Formats: sequence, C-alpha cells, structure tokens
Amino acid sequence: MPLLLAFVVLLPLLPGVVLTYVTGRSMQPARRRLSAWVAGVVAGLALLLLLQMAPAVFAGQTLLLHLDWLPQAGLNLGFRLDGLSLLFGILITAIGVLIVLYAAWYLAPDDPAGKLYALLMLFMAAMLGVVLSDNLLMLVVFWELTSVSSFLLVGYWGHRADARAGARMALAVTGGGGLAMLAGIILLGQVGGSYELSVLLERGDVVRAHPLYPVILGLVLVGCFTKSAQVPFHFWLPEAMAAPTPVSAYLHSATMVKAGVFLLARLYPILGGTEMFQFWVAGAGLVTLAYAAYAAVFKHDLKGLLAYSTISHLGLIVFLIGLNSPLAKVAAVFHILNHATFKASLFMTAGIIDHETGTRDMRKLAGLLRFMPWTATLAMVAAAAMAGVPLANGFLSKEMFFDAALHASGGPWGWLVAAVAVFFGICSVAYSLRFIHDVFFNGEPRDLPKPHPHEPPLFMKLPVIVLVAVCLLVGVFPAQTLGPLVRAAATAVVHGPLPDYHLALWHGFNLPLAMSGIALVGGALMYAVLQRRFRLHRHRPPRLSGRLLFMKSLGALDAAARRVTRLTENGSLQRYVAVLLASGIAVAAWAVLRQGTGVAEGTRDLLPASPLAIVLWGILLAAGAALVLGHRERLRAVVFAGVVGLVTAITFEALSAPDLALTQLAVEVVSTALLLMGLALLPRTTPRESGALRRTRDAVLASFGGAGVGWLAWLALTRDHDSLSWYFLAKSVPEGGGANAVNVILVDFRGYDTFGEITVLGIAAVGVLAMLDGWRARRERTDEGGLPWSFGRPSLMLRVGAGFVLPLALAVSAYIFWRGHNLPGGGFIAGLVTAAALVLQYMASGQSQAEARLGGDTSVRFTRWIASGLAIAGLTGVGAFAFGRPFLTSAYAHPVLPILGEVGLATAALFDLGVYCTVVGATLLLVSTLGAASKEGFKK
Repeated sequence: MPLLLAFVVLLPLLPGVVLTYVTGRSMQPARRRLSAWVAGVVAGLALLLLLQMAPAVFAGQTLLLHLDWLPQAGLNLGFRLDGLSLLFGILITAIGVLIVLYAAWYLAPDDPAGKLYALLMLFMAAMLGVVLSDNLLMLVVFWELTSVSSFLLVGYWGHRADARAGARMALAVTGGGGLAMLAGIILLGQVGGSYELSVLLERGDVVRAHPLYPVILGLVLVGCFTKSAQVPFHFWLPEAMAAPTPVSAYLHSATMVKAGVFLLARLYPILGGTEMFQFWVAGAGLVTLAYAAYAAVFKHDLKGLLAYSTISHLGLIVFLIGLNSPLAKVAAVFHILNHATFKASLFMTAGIIDHETGTRDMRKLAGLLRFMPWTATLAMVAAAAMAGVPLANGFLSKEMFFDAALHASGGPWGWLVAAVAVFFGICSVAYSLRFIHDVFFNGEPRDLPKPHPHEPPLFMKLPVIVLVAVCLLVGVFPAQTLGPLVRAAATAVVHGPLPDYHLALWHGFNLPLAMSGIALVGGALMYAVLQRRFRLHRHRPPRLSGRLLFMKSLGALDAAARRVTRLTENGSLQRYVAVLLASGIAVAAWAVLRQGTGVAEGTRDLLPASPLAIVLWGILLAAGAALVLGHRERLRAVVFAGVVGLVTAITFEALSAPDLALTQLAVEVVSTALLLMGLALLPRTTPRESGALRRTRDAVLASFGGAGVGWLAWLALTRDHDSLSWYFLAKSVPEGGGANAVNVILVDFRGYDTFGEITVLGIAAVGVLAMLDGWRARRERTDEGGLPWSFGRPSLMLRVGAGFVLPLALAVSAYIFWRGHNLPGGGFIAGLVTAAALVLQYMASGQSQAEARLGGDTSVRFTRWIASGLAIAGLTGVGAFAFGRPFLTSAYAHPVLPILGEVGLATAALFDLGVYCTVVGATLLLVSTLGAASKEGFKK
C-alpha cells in the first residue's frame, strides 16, 4: 500500500500534465471538454488512492515509502502519509476536482483550456509532493515547484499587465522566502543528523537545545510566512487576484497559501513548544489576523476583499499553531478544513458574479438577488460560515479560536489577545455583511458591463453547492463528518496523544459563546456605521502600502545593480579575465604564505626523463610560444592549438592512458573543424587593441599564473599520497562489471557527473542554435588582399575518400563503443569518431547535399538526437529505482550465448548509448548551425 503514495504524486505530474495539455491544445469545444474530463479523472483517481489508504491512517498507522537516491547527501525519495498529510491531500484533490468542473464552465472560448488544466495538474502534483514528502530536501524541491507553477497560473492571462505584475511579485516574494527556508532546512538536517522527517520528529529536543536553533527557526519562518502571506509579506496575495477565478479559488483558499501553514504544523514537534516559537509565530499570526480583517472591510473589489479575508484567516491558523497548547492545534486543523470549504465557495461565487456582470466592483454591483437568487442563497450561507454564524462550520472553529485566545497568555497582557480576537471577529462579520449586502441588496446595479445578469449554468454552480452543503453538514454534525480526520491530523501535529475534547454545536453558555455574540452584533454595527456615516463606497486606499514599499525596494535594488554593473563591467573581456586571474593568484599565494616553510618539494623518487619526453616538451614549448606570439593570425592560432592538443594526446599514450589519448585525439579533430567553421565568420586577423601597459600587465599575470600552477603541480607530483585510483581499479570488475576502469568510472562510479556533463553539452549546442538560427554572415566580396571569394566544389578525391571513410568510421565507432567497458573506448569516444566521419561528409559534399542525405531539417533531427540521448541516460538511471537501488546504479551479467560464448552485458552500456547519442547530436548540431550561418550573400 505505501507504493500508492508515489502514484498519488505521479498521476497529476506525468499523465495529468501531458494528457490535459495534449487534449486541450485545440480550441474545439469537444477537445476542451475532453481536457477537462482528463483533469477531473486524474484528480479523482488521486483522491480515491488517498481514501483507500485513509482507514490505516485513522487506525493510527503512518505509511512510509523510502527509496534511496543519494543517501550520502541525504537526498532520498521518501513519502509519508499520516493524519496531517492525509487531511491536506484530501483538500488538494477533492477541491481540485471541483475546480476543474468549475473552470470548464468559467473559461471563455478563446482561453487555452489545455494550458490551464496542465498547469493546475502541475500545481496539484507539487502540492501533493509538499504534503506527502518525508525527506525535507525533496519537500523543498516540490515547494519551489509550487512557486513556479503558481507564477504560471497567476500569469495565465499573459496579455494583461496586472496578471504579469502579480505573477512576478508572487514569485519574487515566495521564491525569496523559499531560498531562506532552504538554508534553514539544510541547517536543520545538519543539526538533527538527518533530512528524514521520520527521524527528525524524534529529535526535537536535540534541535531545540542547539545554539543554531534561533537561526533555523528564523529561516524556516521566513519561508512559511512568505508562502502563507503573513505580515509583512502579505502584499503579494491581493496582487495575485489578477489570476482567473478558478486559480484564485484553488491556490489562494485551499492549497498554496496553506503550504506555509502545513510546514509550520509539520515541523511543530521539531521546532515548536518553546517561548521563542510561540512569541514569533503566534505574534505574527495575531498581527496578521487583526490587520488583514480590518483592511478587508474597505476593499471594493470582491476578490480583493476575499484576498484580505484569506490573509486574516491564515493569520488565525498561524496564531493557533504558534500557541503551546494541544487543543489549539485541534482548532487550527479544524479551521484549515472549514476555511477551505467556505472560502473556495466564495471565490467561485465571486467568479460567477464577474462572469455574469462583467465586474467585481461592489460600488457597481447591487440588487443581484432578483437576478441571481440561487447564487445569492449560496453566497449567503458561505458568507455566514466566514462570519461565524451558528449552524455553519465557521462558527465552531471560531469558537475554538476564541477559547484558545482566552487561554493564550496569562498576566496583565492576557486580555489584549482576547480583545484582538474579538476585534477580528467583528471585522470578519463586517466584511461578510458587506459582501452580501453590497452585491445582492443595496438598491439597483449601476453601469454594469453586462447589463442583463442571470443565473449561471447548473454545472458552474454545482461545485459551490457541494461546498456550501459541506459547510452546513459540518456545522450541524462536526464530530460525525470530520471528527476522525481532525483527530488524526491534530495527533500528527502534536506528535503525541491529545487531551479530551469534543466537536459539537453546543457547549453551553460560556465566555467563547459570549465573544461570538459580541462579534456578530459588533460586526453588524460596524458595517452599518461605516456604510451610512462614513460612506464606505467613497473610501480610497492609503498611498502607503506593502505593494508600494516592495516596488520602491525593487526599484532601488535595480538602480544599485546598475551602478555596480557600470563600475565593474566595461565590456572588456581582457579586464574580466585579468581580474579573475589576479584574484585566483592572490588567493593561492595567500594560502601558500600562510603555510610558510611547510611548502617544499616532496621526497618521492623521480623517473628519468626519456628522449621522447624531452622532444615532446620541446614541441610543446615551441607550439605554445608560437601560439602566444602569433595569436593575431587566427588560422595559425588554431593550428598551434591543435599541436598542443596532439602533444597532450601523445603524452597520455606514453603514460599508459589510451582512453584519454583516444578522447583527446578525437576532441582535437572535431574541435579543430568547429573552430575553422567559426573562423569563416570572422576576419582573418585579430585587431591590435592593447597598449604596451596592458600587454605588460597581461604578461606578468600570465607568467605568475603559469609558474604558480606549474609549481603546484610539481609539489603534488613529487609527494607520496593515497590515490583514489586504487579504489576504482580494485572495484571496477567486481562492482562495475568492466575491466576498463576509466569507462567504468565515467558510466558507473561517476555516472552522475557524466550525466551532468552531457546535459551541459546538449544545452550548449541548443544555445548556439538559438543564437545563430536564421542568422547569416555578411562579408565583403573580396578578401583583404583584393581576391574575390568563391565557394568551389570540393575535390573529387575528397568526395570519393569520404564515401569510403564513412562506413569504415561507423564500424570503428561501433567496435569502440561495444568494447568500451573492458578495453579502451566507450560512448564518448565512439560518438566523437562518428561525428568526425559525418563532419567529413559535410566537408566533402557541402552542407546542402550532406543535410539532404540526412533527411532535411537537420536542426530538428540533431536536437532530437540530443533529447534522445539525455532521455536514454536519464531513464537508465531512473530504472534502478524499480529494483530499490539508488539513481544510476548499474547491473551486469555474463551470459553464455550460442557461437559468441560468454558475453559481458551491463546496464551501463545503455547509459553509454545515451552519451553517444548526445555527443553525436550536439557536435552535428554545432556543425549544421555554423555551416548555415556561413551561407551568406555578399554585402551590397
């Protein structure tokens, strides 16, 4: 059953994203409906999987799934299902199903449905990953994915400036908080000795007693407060209301904004229970709930009012989590569920009103009751739950909040917390009344963009009906509907037994009930006074706001960055290299000077210099000197650089490193061809730009840098040391299944490094294509000597020779590839040999004819080669998970085959095939792109 946890996340992440996007790309109504069906079914299946595991969680079990990936770094794939993660998982998937249904009727015909559903599936997967992660580093990855996907969702209407600005602000605030949280999580893992929640939850005492506890707490709180829009990081949430209403209803009521709340609850057994935690968390929540509730009363936009109401209720939940009371955690968990139901229904109601009237401005909306009676009734029930009216679910959790506020703090300041709680209740009633009165009563509508509003289709109202019904059912029968889920979640938060409590509609006449009554009466009076005496519709927001401060800070940061850029970047590459080289020399010299007299030549016995070595040194010195002195002649520089590479290859061979020699030789051939193609786009000589002083500076830096590196190499080579090479040599055959230690290192022991390198190679090749695609060189009709340019047909001998070389080279590359695991060779060398043979075809036949033989649009073909290579290498690594092994763990066997006899087979060969495809694709993509850029017309 724990394996189902991975499928809960993977369902929306892979089939959900891909299928919804593919089926919804067309604007045809049938395809759009199909995309909605796919999204709904995927979310429904994820919900069913969670419900299937729910009985075990209610029985007190914690379901765990653990897969090793990089255990040495603490990065493993771990999933965890307890009461808290089950509660959030049900919220994410159940409300997700309703949002998909609502969006199907909300979107305009020209809105790309596939894009919205695909992004919703991506966000759903990210949120499920956050709440189900057992590994904190994996949780951070999903956390940042929620920020990225929410950025795309808020900016869904990219043609609108407010959507783009809101998306950027949300990403900047939540992404910045995520970076701070990452630092806190890393410190937490180091202090706690593990990144697994299953381990850390038992080591809370160790973490809280550590000197770094305040730092860890502060960094984690920044991440939580930015995500859950707590003061002073609250301003991004109202700006994000530029998103489509289905996005607001999903992200900003039930899911994303509650990610910070979830993490606070999840880490409470580790970080909570201290006076510091209570002061900062409960204090921030108290300030937020009061300020945002008051601000919500004065918002004229429906979604703006709901946004500040959401901030206020999030502050309420944060306040309850911050209190050192188990019953406060019960209230927090209960209100998480209640708030999600009534706030999602209110957001969708606001979307219906906007959809039917064309505006969300309450100064224009009025008297909609007679046009939309069913919508008005649903909105009244949901607003009653938000205000805390009896028989609605919000009344119950708000009474629990009042009770927690009464017991929050003793001493002379205890009354202040209770007073702030009552003030919050008064404001929540006031803005709930305003939502209902201004929209459905209060006279006649004024200047509506759509002057004839009416009830929306039934299926657009159906999600609201379901959520409002839940509000009433939970309000009347709380223990029977949500009792087991609340108990399981609260138990997971406190990580221990709970005191006795009862979820019931009636607890008798007590002080919390009196506070509820005061809030109801006071809220009604507050709204009436503001509406009649202070002309609430004429209120203008204050000029100073969090958004204004953020924009001013961002502008100041940009200005400072421009000033620093002007000081440090003058466009001179020489200056940049000189600064980097001088800094490197200074750092190295400082380290050596600190060592003092301890830096001396080692006592290792030296080998005598052979005549071949002396000759190679002489050639190397001569080629290097010629390269420095003649570097302005670009062709000559390429030739001498090739000589240096050739000497390096011979040196590798002389030192018994045939793999390195073959690789170096193949790299020299291919890179020389690419450099020559690049030179065709440049003048033959480099202009003289440096004066005598700059050349002197460069000579001094080069001399010190070269001498220093040579000296350090000499110090290292003359010392005895324990080399890691012996480990690889000893383990290559028994653990890697190959006698060629170099290849086994590349595709097995250090396979992750190789995977990163081929990824960079592919990115570089695609980057060159992106920069030069469609670009054409323009040169003079004659060269510097006055001779006209001509593009003659290659010689017949070259064309015939190339025809013989290609099949021979392909055979050689296949041989090198297959023997690479046990003899010198491998996918990288084979790829370079194949690429060199194909480059020769370009040289012999010309680009047009060569590309015609390869099948037309080679840029697309070679890009697919790169993608295929990376996919093969990546899937080879992922395949190890199926056998419970870490990423890129290889397996090998020696079956006996007919005729061939015993054959060594290793899964690393598949990884090597990915390397081969990527190298060939990247090299030929560079050749094709540079060749296309050379197809120029002459300047007129």
